[in-house]
Amino acid sequence: MNQHMHEVNSGERFGFGANWASFLKVLDDDRIAEAEASLKDRLDVERLDGKTFLDIGSGSGLFSLSARRLGAKVFSFDYDLDSVGCAQELRQRYFPDDPDWKIAAGSVLDTAYVEQYDKADIVYSWGVLHHTGSMWEAIENAQSRVAPGGIFFISIYNDQGFQSRVWTFFKKIYNKLPAFLRPAWAVLIMGPYELCRLLVQTVKGRPFEYFRGIINYRSARGMSYWHDLVDWIGGYPFEVAKPDEIFAFLKTRGFVLEKLRTCGGGLGCNEFVFKKVS
Repeated sequence: MNQHMHEVNSGERFGFGANWASFLKVLDDDRIAEAEASLKDRLDVERLDGKTFLDIGSGSGLFSLSARRLGAKVFSFDYDLDSVGCAQELRQRYFPDDPDWKIAAGSVLDTAYVEQYDKADIVYSWGVLHHTGSMWEAIENAQSRVAPGGIFFISIYNDQGFQSRVWTFFKKIYNKLPAFLRPAWAVLIMGPYELCRLLVQTVKGRPFEYFRGIINYRSARGMSYWHDLVDWIGGYPFEVAKPDEIFAFLKTRGFVLEKLRTCGGGLGCNEFVFKKVS
């Protein structure tokens, strides 16, 4: 049994890849188009022809697929073998035997492994580095693969102080529970939070906004509401950072911020697009 599966089976790590394999069952052309559109928007491009795209922690493989559809030469790797399988499935579906999309298993915390990759025009790691168990080391290794003038596109969970510590506790419990109890735990924990969101919209006189947000969730990068919810409540290891901590860390490594999307100081990820200038 590999180290990753040992960690999942012992409750030390969430099985992200199994969740993404389930997501692929609902992946369709509309979701792919939304993912592709979000990538073009964040990177301010229409195409990625002639660019190299390193997807660190490729997860479902959706954004590796999107980058390849936009013309990039793509390199995808993930620590989770089920996630590696997801990327391989998408390549088989849409780009069979394509030499310009390479997929492998590896850890961003393995410096020697990461250094095997040439520096890329775009290094992408959305919602990944905070789940490694050593976030700052993961960011350090990931940023080292950005070519001069290249883009480093990451998202990191927002530091909510005490609330983040509470969420860490909830996530630990989820992963220690038997698999058949995990959906009930997810509903128990997220139910009150979702109810509060509904009540807030109702007080504002816009109750249907809550339901519209769920129905239209795929427009948020082509993702699935339920699969993202499971990813959130189960996602462990779990670390967080304030935006200024990310700025400071990467500024000293020659990056400037191009774009920022925050979660408004609340629950979720802050999204950063940096450019390597020195």
